[in-house]
Amino acid sequence: MKTRSEIPEQFKWKLEDIYQSEAQWEAEYRELEGMLPALEARKQNIAQSAEELKAGLDEMYRAMLLLERLYVYARMRRDEDNANSYYQGLADRAQGLNVRLSAAISYLNPLLLSLPEGVLEGYAAQPELADYRFMLEDLLRSKAHVLEEGEERLLSMAGDFSDGAQGIYTMLNNADLSFGSVEHDGQTHQLTHASYIGLMQGEDRVLREKVFHQFYQSFQSHINTIAATYGTSVKKDVFYAKARRYQSALDAALSSDNVPESVYRDLIEKVHAHLPTMYRYVALRRKILGVDQLEMYDIYAPLVSEVDAKYTYEQAKKLVLEGLSVLGEEYGAHLREAFASRWIDVFENKGKTSGAYSWGAYGTHPYVLLNHRDDLDSVFTIAHELGHAMHSFYSDAAQPYPTAGYAIFVAEVASTVNEILLTKHLLRTVKDAKLKKYILNHYIDQFRTTVLRQTMFAEFEMLAHEMAEKGEPLTVQSLCQTYGKLNALYHGPDMGADDTISYEWARIPHFYNAFYVYKYATGFSCACAIVHKLEEEPGMLEKYKVFLSGGGSDYPMELLRKAGIEVGEAVEICMKEFAQALEEFEVLA
Repeated sequence: MKTRSEIPEQFKWKLEDIYQSEAQWEAEYRELEGMLPALEARKQNIAQSAEELKAGLDEMYRAMLLLERLYVYARMRRDEDNANSYYQGLADRAQGLNVRLSAAISYLNPLLLSLPEGVLEGYAAQPELADYRFMLEDLLRSKAHVLEEGEERLLSMAGDFSDGAQGIYTMLNNADLSFGSVEHDGQTHQLTHASYIGLMQGEDRVLREKVFHQFYQSFQSHINTIAATYGTSVKKDVFYAKARRYQSALDAALSSDNVPESVYRDLIEKVHAHLPTMYRYVALRRKILGVDQLEMYDIYAPLVSEVDAKYTYEQAKKLVLEGLSVLGEEYGAHLREAFASRWIDVFENKGKTSGAYSWGAYGTHPYVLLNHRDDLDSVFTIAHELGHAMHSFYSDAAQPYPTAGYAIFVAEVASTVNEILLTKHLLRTVKDAKLKKYILNHYIDQFRTTVLRQTMFAEFEMLAHEMAEKGEPLTVQSLCQTYGKLNALYHGPDMGADDTISYEWARIPHFYNAFYVYKYATGFSCACAIVHKLEEEPGMLEKYKVFLSGGGSDYPMELLRKAGIEVGEAVEICMKEFAQALEEFEVLA
């Protein structure tokens, strides 16, 4: 593997656009450090008038922007080579300063919420506080769930152990669980979290069956501990929801995005209505694999063998630009600028952080980290991460710093729009039948894994929390029975009834961050709807740019509505697209 110095400059991101030198970083670090006493002292007068509040908020957000620049630069430098102790040190110092800044301004929200009735509402209406209006109105919305000072203090004291269940599960799952190994055809296959999926994607069915049962045996052998741990996590969610006067744990979890429970439940209902399409997929999988009875260990087996399609970085750039051309010349110009002006760190080098991401600091263009491998997946990764980057670019250009950052609920929409557009472009243009089949299979798998599977997870979470709220015990039997029934419902009559899969809930770490996974399903659905409308509706591109430019200036549902997207309609469009893609695949199969 090449060292960092062996990578040509044109394939490295230009972090000098944030700081020209480490001396500049140190200067801003000292500036922020020097601001902390004054920020803390603002507590005495920040709420006395709209003018004082504006001055205080201006100073706080200036401090937060400095911190963002310091931390982003240090972490991204460290990601270039994680063995570089100098940048490890910078990142640690920035993280430490973050803790100190948070402590210095922690008084703000409780102080504002303690103001007499009508005072904060009056401040929020003042023109000079326009940049902070959404933040203040959102704070007011939470007022009904803020407790008396003593009660808040007790809840904050409980914070040290309230996430104990998640911590215990993390240690069990990542440190203490041993998955053993499988012997097959004279070879020993060591099982880990990482190797499991790879083995389940293999073509040898006997090996898949052995791996499947061995892997879940590890969870079964600790299932009483895991059930008690997950039950504790659910009861924690229920406790905090009741303490803060929410209708339910689901209501509490959706509150931060101002999403009504009806959206969550409607997602589940609409996916249920379209489960016959999933059943068709399962039946087709059974037919292609040539088995009498499909089993859950067959769900990852390849329906199309790997294609030997190679794309250099230059070819990948060209393909992405062509695939995203429907987004207009302006969008394309920004993409070309990203490629030409070193926003992107392209190739793997020794010590570089693996995977891919888009990140950056307000006031500077976004950046993208890649580890390009000259394959088709890497082409999709470029399109995906540039979707994030362009979302940030448009939001930063249109919004002041306080409202530039967008919520997780919409974070995957723009990136998925780009992936779907690239998929459709490839399906229209590739000549090789096997490659087309491979791309279509990849597309279908996204519906199965990102929409249907995540909705099944979301339904399991909802049912588990409802059981706890009714006082019903969360036992190994009740949890496995609930999950097993859902798995049978979502996969249909052509899927075998091996009881092993009923333990799958025990291996899903996302369940300890309750009611999060539904955002994958809604995000993908909304992206599908946007692409559909870009193809069908005049003026949709401008609406989409309004969405991209919205940042965090409104709640996610409202931002989507500005693009003409309603989540319920989007799920319907997504499920119909799933059916259409499946029909095309059936013809090729």
